[in-house]
Amino acid sequence: MTITTVGIIGAGTMGNGISQACAVSGINVVMVDISAAAVEKGLATISGSLDRLIKKEKINSADKAAALSRLKGSINYDDLKNAQLVIEAATENQEIKNKILKQADALLPPEVILATNTSSISITQLAAATQRADRFIGMHFFNPVPMMSLVEIIRGMRTSDATHATVNGFAQQLGKVPITVKNAPGFVVNRVLMPMINEAFFVLAEGLATPEDIDAGMKLGCNHPIGPLALADMVGLDVCLSVLDVYHREFGDSKYRACSLLKEYVAAGRLGSKTGQGVYSYA
Repeated sequence: MTITTVGIIGAGTMGNGISQACAVSGINVVMVDISAAAVEKGLATISGSLDRLIKKEKINSADKAAALSRLKGSINYDDLKNAQLVIEAATENQEIKNKILKQADALLPPEVILATNTSSISITQLAAATQRADRFIGMHFFNPVPMMSLVEIIRGMRTSDATHATVNGFAQQLGKVPITVKNAPGFVVNRVLMPMINEAFFVLAEGLATPEDIDAGMKLGCNHPIGPLALADMVGLDVCLSVLDVYHREFGDSKYRACSLLKEYVAAGRLGSKTGQGVYSYA
């Protein structure tokens, strides 16, 4: 099945990024959030992102206009009913996701596939909040969505082969490279990435080196395009902490214990680039 209309629940960083990727790829999008202000902010972010692509000569003004014409913002879940696939892209909190997924599941026609853009929460557990576990799947996009090629496709215990095949094909429609992953905390990429970021915070907390030197060491010594502390700021320190807490709880292994300095930054509201300050200042 070729997907022609997608619903996105959430107009934040991931939601508007997924919406943009869909619209640019010729897919009609309904982007829903709880407030008009959130929807308008998401739409403005997409418009600005497309403007930057025009400046880089990746697209032209006609491409931008065409993409925006495929994109509808809404605060009404009823507008999702005509979508073939609905992707929940809310904050990384299981209670919030469960509430949203139950609401969407009760509203959507039974044949609609429901996906979640989680980076750490069990797909099987989230599927249990719905009545369509066979048509439920994980789609973990990476930030910034329009630029990052990878999508982790995560099957829950009851995800059907047909659902997996459709979503795998949809990722390819977006020009992404999908990899199929078993359901386990953190899946593949973040399972490897988050302990590295956490260790960078331990190194910083112990005063072994400055943030700049820690990041330079990993960039130049390991050929990483961005250092772990700068990457943490981009991901969001609150997101990093939330993911590590999930690992610590689910695996019961102390190696996933979040560094106290990371917790301190989050408690202080220094969440990274989105708040203007994290490990680094973005003023």
